[in-house]
Amino acid sequence: MTNPPSEHGAKITLDSVRFSYPGGSPMAFDATIASSDIVAVMGPSGSGKSTLLSLIAGFEEPLSGRILIDDRDVSKLTPHRRPVSMVFQENNLFAHLTVAQNVGLGRSPALKLSAQDRDAISEALARTGLAGKEDRLPRALSGGERQRVALARVLIRKRPVLLMDEPFASLGPALRDEMLDLIAALHAEQKMTILMATHDPRDASRLCKTMIFVADGRVSAVGTTQAFISGSASKAFNRYIGAAREIK
Repeated sequence: MTNPPSEHGAKITLDSVRFSYPGGSPMAFDATIASSDIVAVMGPSGSGKSTLLSLIAGFEEPLSGRILIDDRDVSKLTPHRRPVSMVFQENNLFAHLTVAQNVGLGRSPALKLSAQDRDAISEALARTGLAGKEDRLPRALSGGERQRVALARVLIRKRPVLLMDEPFASLGPALRDEMLDLIAALHAEQKMTILMATHDPRDASRLCKTMIFVADGRVSAVGTTQAFISGSASKAFNRYIGAAREIK
């Protein structure tokens, strides 16, 4: 059973979620993300940002606790059965498939596409600046173009939750800004709930309304991105970004 296309966001609840990798330290995540919010997930390397996203996506299963999307417990569901799309830093494209086929996977994993599906693919490629490149393979694309293919696939999936794990880390400043603007436009159209793991506070302040700071495998603080950037939300965050300021 697949999830129907959606043009709205979904509330996400991490209810006493506990997890650990073999031989690793225990992690504990408790948070509620409002429907249609855009959230930056920040924290030191190894703090648990990617793990938090993987738990929501279903690539990891919690040892205990519940993950709810719109109050539905999805903790035991496989990734393809969750109302979630995910964009990785590595784009997650298939090297042997064309641009159009990679995007088409968002509608049919077997690429059994209807005329309506093909129209949606063409529209998504045009929206992401890839018109005319439908038959190219990923190796013939730039890094920014490969990320656009991943975003075009998100466009046609129309899931209420979009997770992004440092998707623009390898891009230069101008391309990063283009991609962030594209995400903002996508959000304005589909109103999905977005969580973006990033190390760059500039990306967070440009796109995200809310920030979750993760440290030592836990949600350390939650607040508005403006409060974090101004230095009034978390001393631990200030130390993380190297801010020489003291919160009164």
